[in-house]
Amino acid sequence: MTLSLSLADYQAAAARIAPYINETPCLLSSVLSEQCGHPVWLKHEQEQETGAFKLRGATNAVLQLPDGAAGVTTASTGNHGRALAHAAVVAGLPAVICLSELVPYNKRHAIELLGAEARVIGDSQDAAMREAERLVAEEGFALIPPFDDMQVIAGQGTLGLEMAAAVPGPVTVLVPLSGGGLLAGVAGAMKALNPETRIIGVTMERGAAMAASLEAGKPVDVREVPTLADSLGGGIGMENRHSFAMVQALVDEVILVSEAEIAAGIRFLYLAEGATVEGAAAVGVAAMLGGRFVPDGPVILPLTGGNIDPEYHKRIINGETPDLEDGPCPIYAS
Repeated sequence: MTLSLSLADYQAAAARIAPYINETPCLLSSVLSEQCGHPVWLKHEQEQETGAFKLRGATNAVLQLPDGAAGVTTASTGNHGRALAHAAVVAGLPAVICLSELVPYNKRHAIELLGAEARVIGDSQDAAMREAERLVAEEGFALIPPFDDMQVIAGQGTLGLEMAAAVPGPVTVLVPLSGGGLLAGVAGAMKALNPETRIIGVTMERGAAMAASLEAGKPVDVREVPTLADSLGGGIGMENRHSFAMVQALVDEVILVSEAEIAAGIRFLYLAEGATVEGAAAVGVAAMLGGRFVPDGPVILPLTGGNIDPEYHKRIINGETPDLEDGPCPIYAS
């Protein structure tokens, strides 16, 4: 199988972004390891500078922009936008981050605190992307996509390099799955180092566009709906050029988890591990706690982000599992 990115590409990205990111800790979870009878490692990427792994890909892409861009733009469910806003500051460029109405207020506000404009457009990631594309066509902005971009994928793959260095040998990695940039990068880097690495994509049952596309064998349009794993929302793009094919080639299995299981994962990580994470970061733990994944060897769970509203997090820790069937939970409208 020929991949679009080589191990050298991931290693070059790691060297390029090293001055601007944190090498986050990968720690053994004694609780999960004892429960399943195999070592389980937690990669604490929620401790990244902007609270999520997205800083890797955004920084790698911005550092390779040609001169002359009026600024940078993207469509985002929040974390990529915050990462791009941060990378734009480093590069001295203005940033306009296009978001749908489903992006939680705390993530919109974090983008604005970095000096970028958070522009709310429509009720889907696709609507936000259309506005970003308009900025490119009409105002000379450079588009840094959230996942379907080779430089972004290469940057996300640096997380895989760190996990492989921390836990050598064959391992199973449960990767949160949305547009596929993270899974493509992590799988590409880790399987290049050790082809026996097993990559499982984990996503929510509600509005999982990549899972539906993999099942259909091509990108499909899936209605975007509220979910505790809001960072995993949005489509993959009907004209997806890179991430779909890479995920299709590299993923070994896809697991879907319920909203109640995601809430249980958030709760467990806080109470048992002292980690505050958002819903997207808890899906791997959710799959284990819910019995949807039973390990047969060492496991790594990347905790991909911690950008959850504190009050909302408190409600979940206190036992609430919000009912999202009739619309967004209150924090979306704050």
